[in-house]
Amino acid sequence: MPTNRPRRSPLLLTLVSVAILLVAFIAFTQVYTEILWFKQIDASQVFRTMWFTRGLTFLAGFVVMAVPVWLSLHLAFRNRPVYAPTTPRQENLDRYREAIEPLRKVATFAIPAVVGVLSGITASAHWNTILQWMNSTSFGSKDAQFGMDKSFFVFVLPGLRLIGDQVGMAVLLSLIAALVGHYLFGGIRPGEQKGVVLTKTAQWQLGITVAVLILVQAGRLWLARYERLTATGGIVPGVTYTDDRAALPAMAIVAIAAVLVAFMFVYTAWKGNWRISLIATATLIVLGGISIIAYPAMVQQFQVSPSQQSLESEYIQHNIDATRDAFDFNDIDVTPYEPSTSGEKGALRADAETAASIRLLDPNLVSDTFRQLQQVRPYYSFPEQLDVDRYNIDGDMRDTVIAVRELAPSSVNNQSWYNRAIVYTHGFGVVAANGNQRSPDGEPLFMESDIPPKGEFPDYEPRVYFGESSPDYSIVGGEKDSTPRELDYPSDEDSGSGQVNNTFSGNGGPSLGGLFNRLAYALKYQDEQILLSDAVNDESQILYERHPRERVQKLAPFLKIDGDPYPAVVDGKIKWILDGYTTADDYPYSTPQPLQEATEDSVTATAPNSVATLPDEEVNYIRNSVKITVDAYDGKVDMFQWDKEDPVLKTWMKIFPDLIKPSSEMSGDLMSHVRYPEDLFKVQRDLLTKYHVTSASEFYTGQDFWTLPTDPTKKTSSGLTQPPFYMTLQMPGQKVPSFSLTSSYIPARSDEGQARNNLTGFLSADADAGDSNGEVADGYGKLRLLQLPRNTTVPGPGQAQNNFNTAPDVQRSLNLLRQGESEVQNGNLLTLPVGGGLLYVQPVYVRSAGDTSYPLLQHVLVAFGEDIGFAPTLDEALDQVFGGDSGAKAGDAGTEDSGAGESGGSGSGGDSAAAPDDQNLNDALQEAKKAMEDSDAALKEGDFEKYGKAQDRLKNAIEDAVAADPSLAKDGSKDGTSAPASTPAAEGGDN
Repeated sequence: MPTNRPRRSPLLLTLVSVAILLVAFIAFTQVYTEILWFKQIDASQVFRTMWFTRGLTFLAGFVVMAVPVWLSLHLAFRNRPVYAPTTPRQENLDRYREAIEPLRKVATFAIPAVVGVLSGITASAHWNTILQWMNSTSFGSKDAQFGMDKSFFVFVLPGLRLIGDQVGMAVLLSLIAALVGHYLFGGIRPGEQKGVVLTKTAQWQLGITVAVLILVQAGRLWLARYERLTATGGIVPGVTYTDDRAALPAMAIVAIAAVLVAFMFVYTAWKGNWRISLIATATLIVLGGISIIAYPAMVQQFQVSPSQQSLESEYIQHNIDATRDAFDFNDIDVTPYEPSTSGEKGALRADAETAASIRLLDPNLVSDTFRQLQQVRPYYSFPEQLDVDRYNIDGDMRDTVIAVRELAPSSVNNQSWYNRAIVYTHGFGVVAANGNQRSPDGEPLFMESDIPPKGEFPDYEPRVYFGESSPDYSIVGGEKDSTPRELDYPSDEDSGSGQVNNTFSGNGGPSLGGLFNRLAYALKYQDEQILLSDAVNDESQILYERHPRERVQKLAPFLKIDGDPYPAVVDGKIKWILDGYTTADDYPYSTPQPLQEATEDSVTATAPNSVATLPDEEVNYIRNSVKITVDAYDGKVDMFQWDKEDPVLKTWMKIFPDLIKPSSEMSGDLMSHVRYPEDLFKVQRDLLTKYHVTSASEFYTGQDFWTLPTDPTKKTSSGLTQPPFYMTLQMPGQKVPSFSLTSSYIPARSDEGQARNNLTGFLSADADAGDSNGEVADGYGKLRLLQLPRNTTVPGPGQAQNNFNTAPDVQRSLNLLRQGESEVQNGNLLTLPVGGGLLYVQPVYVRSAGDTSYPLLQHVLVAFGEDIGFAPTLDEALDQVFGGDSGAKAGDAGTEDSGAGESGGSGSGGDSAAAPDDQNLNDALQEAKKAMEDSDAALKEGDFEKYGKAQDRLKNAIEDAVAADPSLAKDGSKDGTSAPASTPAAEGGDN
């Protein structure tokens, strides 16, 4: 009698179908908008190559995994035996077979499909590995162990490893499927007298599958020999003595033995005698355990450990040479440097150009100053960390602190969609200040400022549609003669405040002309206004992927992008300049370096939105192979081949032949703003804490290892590394000063965690690429390391900061400000090798209380050896340290405040025109302290009469202190406040 199946609701079927179609359409729009984006930036080849390769690798991964698993299940069912049950156990199995029979057909296809999809997804994620293998480029050098070109390890071996892993897993799952299938379908069954009975078909299938599995594992073991060149388990990364003499030969022997065992399983499949094969397999496992694990351990324990230094010397040297080559500091110039610690009169005469260029503006502190003086409107912003560059103004090359006045979308008052997407679309102009100068009241001395821009820069396109704080998307452009909707910049009109509007006229984003494109982007951003707004027309463009670093990363996913894009006015345009790195993690013998850890410092920790670290990956090869620009107006990306010898970049240029231009196409103006990349320098300086040692015996002892100093201007408990600094200086051995990137070293911590904060080394990279069209200056990228004697007593940055913080005369001058509402902020502590020694320079900023306050440069601290100078200007402070006449003029000479006079320093010089009266100053400070304590006590008691008298005493004490030391009259206030009451200590230690 037929059963009545429940009828499915037509409405339900319709709703399900519509839902499926809607999901499919949404997924399609995501891909479609990606196609439009790549097409608009003329990079369709990148999209096609990536997705075509991903598709092929997915298909290959699916087939490699799904087909063997399906075949195993299919053969197990097709060759099942037909027999009548004769035992209770077989009867039970028949019941299981009957139960699973309705699901068999589905499972036979579903299980292979699921594992195939997972395998395909895994394989497609390695599309770049396959492309590099297929387009590999020779390194032109061979490894020290096998004598093979290094390209085999970097390009070929990862591909072979991927295939070995995929095939090995496929065969293993096929074996499991065969065992389960034959058991369920009767090919494997328990016997009455024997333990297990196999049909002939099951015997053949299992025997051949096990043989293939052992062959695959033998191949993987053979490849593992090459992988030992990047292993990290020994005394150094790479092959060690134990690997060379014990492990590698053993792995080769076991791999060959595994091939013989595989053939024995083929014989078993034919003859059916499993005992010999199982014994051979057990023997192989024992042989592998003894030869690959136990024997090398014995060699290490009884032969290597007692004589490790001599036996491992060759392999340590391989590691040293490979690491220095892989991270591109093999040609570093190392100069022994015995610094003087006493400042002699005229000592800076030979370093006059360096002294005149010393940067006083701290790009990490003056952001608020730029914001208050140049923000203009609340919907503009500046980054937390400004950038350092240099500009040629009338033949004078100047170090510059520069920032883009970007749009701050979150600060727009009316957060309507129309305002966010149509009106507020871009920032306006750059603001730049001389790095070595300040105004008389401590403000930056701007060389380019205001809206519309004015200053010493040539005319340029000021609109910034692509930047670090741009909105997720903006809709720009319009029909000819239509009313401009985009706010260009605010302006003051005769009748009051007004604004100037503009219409974007570039080619910066995909077109929104046509209903389908609008619908696609409305779905992409889940915003129906894109589809419905009358502000969107056939000439509209949608701008997105606007952050320079993220834009380049999407266009060139094979590059690591430096964490600090910086703006420059180049050839009449604002351009973001970025550095792209090619990396590898299979370079033989090289030490892997964690990129995120190496590039993290006090700046990335305190201003992560402005300066990012590199990704959390380990690499053992890196090159700054590409220089990149992103046009701030239309987002155009230009990539230039910077390292012409890098095999990794050459490989990618084969894959994407039209993506990267030759560096000969770079203009001289662009070249003048290219600088040595900061993240590469961080990675190199971190490795040089150990790899400045080039002798294997000295490296083994580790007694000359260094470490990077923590940033002394931050809280001592933070442990954040001091960042490198861009500045113009002349290193010993250089003929002229050069724009450079610098860092310093102190001795490594002891096993007890203690560290001496004496300076042991000073590293500099020549960051000036010149200004010739398509030609890089000869010295660019040269690394120079000054190596101080091991018994040096030159203070490191931490000691120098501590000396500043504890100098009595300096603290007397600052204590009053710290007790008032003003805050003292220590700027970056620069180290310069000048005058035959090491000079420390630190700007001191003062910031008044209040939301609208900002730091003003008021004093400069200088140290040379144990001598300290402290004055309103660097020029005066240098004279204090160097016997009253440093022999050079600093860039801020003549910019002291009116009536400020000189503050006393502890250096040997310092003929002060208005020296402080120490006794009266101390008395006044003590009286001020007592008056403040009495004020606090009166407030707690609620006695306001007593509080008022205490405040009068405090005011008189302040006046007495200022009379004793006139330099205290400067409090950094720009809002009319002076320096009364209390304030926290200055950031940067126990100030």
